[in-house]
Amino acid sequence: MGRKKEFPLLEKVRITDIGAEGNALARVDNMVVFVPMLIPGDVVDIKVIRKRKKYIEGKVVRFHEYSSDRINPRCIYFGTCGGCRWQHLPYPLQLKYKEKQVCDNLKRIGKIDLPYISPIIGSKEEYLYRNKLEYTFSDKRWLTDEEVKSGIRFGKEPALGFHIPGLFDKVLDIAECHLQPEPSNSIKNSVRKYAIENGLSFFDLKEQKGFLRNIVIRNAMDGSIMVILVFFHEDEEKRKGVMDFLVAEHPQITSLQYIINPKKNSSLTDQDPVLYKGSDYLTEEIDGLKFRIGAKSFYQTNTKQAITLYRITREFAGLSGKEIVYDLYTGTGTIANYLAGSAQKVVGIEYVEEAVKDAGINSGINNITNTIFFSGDMKEVLTEKFISDNGRPDVVITDPPRAGMHEDVVKAIIQAQPEKVVYVSCNPSTQARDILLMSQCYYVDKVQPVDMFPHTHHVENVVLLIRKVN
Repeated sequence: MGRKKEFPLLEKVRITDIGAEGNALARVDNMVVFVPMLIPGDVVDIKVIRKRKKYIEGKVVRFHEYSSDRINPRCIYFGTCGGCRWQHLPYPLQLKYKEKQVCDNLKRIGKIDLPYISPIIGSKEEYLYRNKLEYTFSDKRWLTDEEVKSGIRFGKEPALGFHIPGLFDKVLDIAECHLQPEPSNSIKNSVRKYAIENGLSFFDLKEQKGFLRNIVIRNAMDGSIMVILVFFHEDEEKRKGVMDFLVAEHPQITSLQYIINPKKNSSLTDQDPVLYKGSDYLTEEIDGLKFRIGAKSFYQTNTKQAITLYRITREFAGLSGKEIVYDLYTGTGTIANYLAGSAQKVVGIEYVEEAVKDAGINSGINNITNTIFFSGDMKEVLTEKFISDNGRPDVVITDPPRAGMHEDVVKAIIQAQPEKVVYVSCNPSTQARDILLMSQCYYVDKVQPVDMFPHTHHVENVVLLIRKVN
């Protein structure tokens, strides 16, 4: 059996930039080195983990000098938990590097002449900005590096928290998360305490056994709260026990639901929530419009920044009231309904059938009559016949998932020849790739980055594309 190749230690390397996926960047012997969890100005020794043709991946083994920009993270789980990996970087610098990421991707991948890029719009709340968190139960909690090095023998202990990055069966126990306002932590911690005291088994992710699987906590700006408990199998007595405990302990919960999920994966899209107490939805309001959010509804997780995002989308669309608008990847129809008052007609298309039903409901509760929604695979729905039946779009809004648009969808947009395309993206690299495909027929007129997720490298970006005149 061959020995694993040992790479030399890279000593006293100065970090100079932040690159792909939020990883810090340095250059050694004309090679780019990517290292997580560092910031420009840090000087470190790096152990090489992986060597590619054009770059190196490594991890820190020793600090020689800390960057003068480095600040103390608020969260005690920083460095172990996979989220909020930029807490040690001051927020203004986070915004700087996110804006740079947008610019670099559009230039490098999109290969386009950029117009003036509007300064990134930061989030007013750096913490407590999320309206949804999902925690995982595990019968074996992950031990931190400090606990392992302590020499103390820890017994098997349960966990309720987040997955360790890259390890599906490892869960870090979280007592306090700074991303969602109270009573989020109180609800989670009381359920953990009740489960331990009453002998309810936490899920074994490898062996696929146990009772408690996940807990999802959602909140709305009006203070209403939804809690969904996910069980691996039915046990009516134990289920009722923990649900009744939540009712008594947290009367502020306005929607209490549960799901029995016996599948190997934790996805809930194909599962049916059961209402235990209260309403089966929350209501969020944006600029006078109300949106119903069910247990499985997709909704932007930073509500206040979502309002900013939708306002930018409406501004870029520049509607006069006469346009036919196509809203691709419409989800629960939030953007479609938001724009409907300024358009002749809005046509929404979404893969998830349940989301399309929610979109129709959202139109109904707002007395919007000029929207129509269709479900199906985007590249199969958006045909020439579909366009002929529903009217050729003057404006296309597209807000695809991180993978971007399928090439056939891009071709369909080009063939439809809308005057404007407003491309909302949570991944500037795939957005740039798609814009390159459209560059023969469209040019970039405006770019507006928006930060939805402080302390992460993720950035939302809105681009206005205008059809070229032949």
